[in-house]
Amino acid sequence: MTDVRPLAGTPGPTGSSVLTTLFRSEQGGHEQVVICQDRASGLKAVIAVHSTALGPALGGTRFHPYATEEEAVLDALNLSRGMSYKNALAGLPLGGGKAVIIGDPAAVTDGGIKSEELLLAYGRFVESLGGRYITACDVGTYVADMDVVARESRHVTGRSPENGGAGDSSVLTAFGVFQGMRAGAEHLWGAPTLRGRKVGVAGVGKVGHHLVDHLIEDGAEVVVTDVRVESVDRIRARHPQVTAVADTSALIRADLDVYAPCALGGALDDETVPVLSAKLVCGAANNQLAHPGVEKDLANRDILYAPDYVVNAGGVIQVADELHGFDFDRAKAQATKIFDTTAAIFARAQSDGIPPAAAADRIAEQRMAEARRA
Repeated sequence: MTDVRPLAGTPGPTGSSVLTTLFRSEQGGHEQVVICQDRASGLKAVIAVHSTALGPALGGTRFHPYATEEEAVLDALNLSRGMSYKNALAGLPLGGGKAVIIGDPAAVTDGGIKSEELLLAYGRFVESLGGRYITACDVGTYVADMDVVARESRHVTGRSPENGGAGDSSVLTAFGVFQGMRAGAEHLWGAPTLRGRKVGVAGVGKVGHHLVDHLIEDGAEVVVTDVRVESVDRIRARHPQVTAVADTSALIRADLDVYAPCALGGALDDETVPVLSAKLVCGAANNQLAHPGVEKDLANRDILYAPDYVVNAGGVIQVADELHGFDFDRAKAQATKIFDTTAAIFARAQSDGIPPAAAADRIAEQRMAEARRA
């Protein structure tokens, strides 16, 4: 799944290059892109529907202060395409979509633009698509926000349990990453466990701290880092045996078996890969590869990469289950299958002589193509 974003350090896209991406490039092919504006509330948003071949497009709403409107559109294109692949590989009867809201996601009272009026206006745009797009939480949006959006649209997941929703999806996101990590351990070391392995977790926020719980329970040695001191302190109070390092640079240079990027995207780049000590990369962060060539660099160093959009699918599995009346045990059973999917991708990559992300792409594209033919 090629990332449609420009390489770091290159000029941002112009409006014409965004349209070129959408209509002419292999990274485009989106079915629908909706530009949303509500002057009264200050809403500026983009809803991108990449594919409905497998079903309605499901994907979260990102709230971010993009530098330009073109950057926001391009991010929506990239993220929505990723959701098509993620949902296909998760075995969900859902297509891929994503939305972005442009602006500071802090509340108006804290200097941002997020308000009840803005979220309600956004909900009306989601509803106007008639169910082709189903939204959920993403960076900058939360369960409470989805409860507000749901007052104007039926096509909202990730709501609070009090409002019939699944609540915080980070629980099964972390569980799915752990399943992918177990599959990687079996592929590399012959047993589906992290016991005795040293795992470095970069980012111990919403997802990362749940992942640490699974690793400690499994008998792993865990090293963490986070830009927020309070997040590290919370982990060490819960698990005193966990050690912490100053920053990500120190973590990737540590003597690790597994590296788990669980914070921002672009964690694997031309500076990181040459000094990475781990033999397995498996984390919750989205878009971990800074550019497509990075995975080849990982392969050249015999570092096994578990595609992020495969292993972090537990969250979308959780919110998708909400569409049928949420049942945690049912959703967890579906997320457990991430182990089998990841193992199959590693086996396909090995047999075809290609990187794991390329193998994952082939499987997802085959499923979508079969659905279109049907």
